[in-house]
Amino acid sequence: MARRVSARTLRRVLNIWPPFLFSGIRVRELADDWRHARVELREHWYNRNFVGTHFGGSLFAMTDPFWMIMTLQALGDGYIVWDQAGEIEFVKPGRGTVVAEFRLDDAVLDGIRAATANGDKHLHWFETEIRDHDHAVVARLRKRVYIRRKRAR
Repeated sequence: MARRVSARTLRRVLNIWPPFLFSGIRVRELADDWRHARVELREHWYNRNFVGTHFGGSLFAMTDPFWMIMTLQALGDGYIVWDQAGEIEFVKPGRGTVVAEFRLDDAVLDGIRAATANGDKHLHWFETEIRDHDHAVVARLRKRVYIRRKRAR
């Protein structure tokens, strides 16, 4: 069962959650309506790889929970939502502070509701770009989220 929490509370919890805290990941924005999030990864000595750029695992981790959480919270308690797959393409070395933004719009939610109205599962691919301070793409990430209406008991 999903927990209903405020976006503000979840943002604070994620910012002290050890996988984010010790990787240099900060949730800067999480909209009250669950439609937008902005996450940063700052470069530190402890999150660089062998060649001195952002560790790929940290780039993936900074994006990991957001599509699932935002979709679940926006749809409400009548749905089962979980991450099913993910993939990342590293476009260029990440240096300095990098940012990922997530936007969940009404058209996507309406499409999900329509696709799951009769109880069928729906697999939706979400895409996110991680960008550096010059707005250049560092990595592209795709997450496949499983969504289904809960069955009546």
